[in-house]
This record gives sequence, structure tokens and C-alpha cells, in this order.
Amino acid sequence: MRATVIHGARDVRLESVADPVLSTGGDAIVRVVAACVCGSDLWSYRGIAPTGEPHRIGHEFIGVVEAVGDQVDRVRAGDFVIAPFYVCDNTCVNCRNGVSTSCLTGGWWGQDDRFGGFADGGQGERVRVPLADGTLVVVPGPVTDDEIPGLLALADVMGTGHHAALSAGVQPGDTVVVVGDGAVGLCAVIAAKRLGATKIIAMSRNPQRQELAWEFGATHVIAERGDEGVAAVQQLTQGIGADRVLECVGTKESMAQALASARPGGRVGFVGVPAGGPELPVRDMFNRNVGVVGGVAPVRGYIEELLPDVRSGAIEPGKVFDLELPLSEVAEAYAAMDERRATKVLLRP
Repeated sequence: MRATVIHGARDVRLESVADPVLSTGGDAIVRVVAACVCGSDLWSYRGIAPTGEPHRIGHEFIGVVEAVGDQVDRVRAGDFVIAPFYVCDNTCVNCRNGVSTSCLTGGWWGQDDRFGGFADGGQGERVRVPLADGTLVVVPGPVTDDEIPGLLALADVMGTGHHAALSAGVQPGDTVVVVGDGAVGLCAVIAAKRLGATKIIAMSRNPQRQELAWEFGATHVIAERGDEGVAAVQQLTQGIGADRVLECVGTKESMAQALASARPGGRVGFVGVPAGGPELPVRDMFNRNVGVVGGVAPVRGYIEELLPDVRSGAIEPGKVFDLELPLSEVAEAYAAMDERRATKVLLRP
């Protein structure tokens, strides 16, 4: 079969790899219907996260179950499934506490795992899924082709934007600022509106992404950054700042923007993967009573909640996919994301 393998900075290739096989009794083989490139994949692609040796990559996919191990009870061959961006049993104490990304027996796609060898990456034709009963979410059929983008968004970006909003404590009537106009930031706009925010300020300098933010529910768009961006937020909030700020980038500058945009007593929900690790100004947070809550999003726990709204069309996160390519053009998919020619790329095997 074919799968994407990263060899180093700006070097991803579609290669022939061994077909996945059942090995633990609790796993499943999924034929990938659609996968995608994530902004966090770009840290390896850009060389910021070094690649020690070539390995499979990709952690967002949906597909059809082809086979299951003899210990699998909830998932059956023929089921259409969503795979979150990590593996979890969905039964341990951390999973029950709503933090399935810290599953005591879980792991990550494309890395060494504890379930029978090297974990597959999601950008391929087939994937072996460990802990299939806990990891996979079955989508009741039939599934139509036009549903594919929205369902794929539930594997990561929609749930991650939702996590930012929940972490910040978005409530009906809130004023919310969203820092970041990538797929996660745009989904955070959706999440803020879904939770009842009445003023949603999207920070974006990209005309195409601004347009999508408006469509998703933004009431204002600010193109300025730094002090000018903060001043624009202040102007829109009568000099007070936003009740909630959703940080969806992960840089020192984006966190500084988020904190400065929050009102006294406000809260920042952060889901941007830290790139180099922004430092929090604890004294300023103390003085202004601003809280910072968030982290890696436990999207497995959100999929079933958000799925009905996606399927009904109440929310349309699939619109973040503004470029679709065959898996054979995966190198171009990464380049388009890296060069910001695409917000998010959907791949079809």
C-alpha cells in the first residue's frame, strides 16, 4: 500500500509500505476515505521538530473498517468511522475525567506505541488502529460524499476550536476574541457562536480567511497585530477588553496578543501547539486576574456531541478545507500549507 513518509525538513514522500495487519486482538484495520495535513505537521516539515529517521506521518483520517480483532466489541467491519488525532481506550480514569489525550494506555499516530509496534500515520491508504473500541467513533450510515469534509474536521480542528472555547468558559452573551485564522481558529469562531457568544472578533489579515470567519459567525475582523491589534480590540469593547480570548496559534506573540486582549477577570483558552514555548507574564496575570486554561484538545470526547450539528448543517467546519488533492500529490499539499496558499488540505487516497 501507499503512505506518506517524512524524511526530513521539506521532504515528504508517498512510498510503498507494508500493509497493516491485526496484531493485538483489540485493533482494527481502516481503509482511509479522506485524510488531511495539520498545522502541527508543519513543525516537522519545517524542521522545527527534527526528524531523526524516516517515519509515517499524519494524524487525522476517516474511513471504513475492513477488519477487527477478536477482542473488539463496538466496531465492526463495514462501519464508517472517525479517528481522533490520538489513540485512547476511553475507559481509564483520565479518559473518564475528560482528558483522553492523557489516556493511561494511549498513544499518538506515527510514533512508537504499546500495542504491537510502530503506530501508523494517517496519511495513507490503510491504517491499523490500536484500541479500536476506545479510539474510533462510528458514524451511522449512510455517509454521503458531501459529508466527508465536515466529518474529517471532527478528527481534530473542530474539536480543538471547541476545546479553546470551553477552556475559556465561553457563555451566552460573551465577547470573544479569536487569535489565529488557521483551521483551528476558524473552527473556534464556530464554537464561540455555537456556545452563544454575541460579539466575536476574529483577528486575521488574510482576505479569504476573513471571509470564512464572517461566514462562521464573526461580528468583527481585526487585521492589525501587536499593540495596534490590542488597541482595536479595546476600541470595540469600550476600553475594557474581551470576556474570553481563544489562542489558536502557539507562538510567544500570539499568546501576548491574547493576554493583552482579555479584560480584567477574563480568561484565555489556549490550544495553539507551543512553538518554542511562550512565557506567561504571571505578575500581569495576577494583577489583572486573567486566567489561562487549555492544552492539547481531548477531541475524542467531543466528537459525538458535535457530530449531529455537523451532519445537520447547523455548523459547517468542513469549509476550512479550501484545497483537495489526491494522496499522490501529498508533497504539494504540505507546500501549499507551508506557504499559506491553503488553509487546510484534504487528501483522498
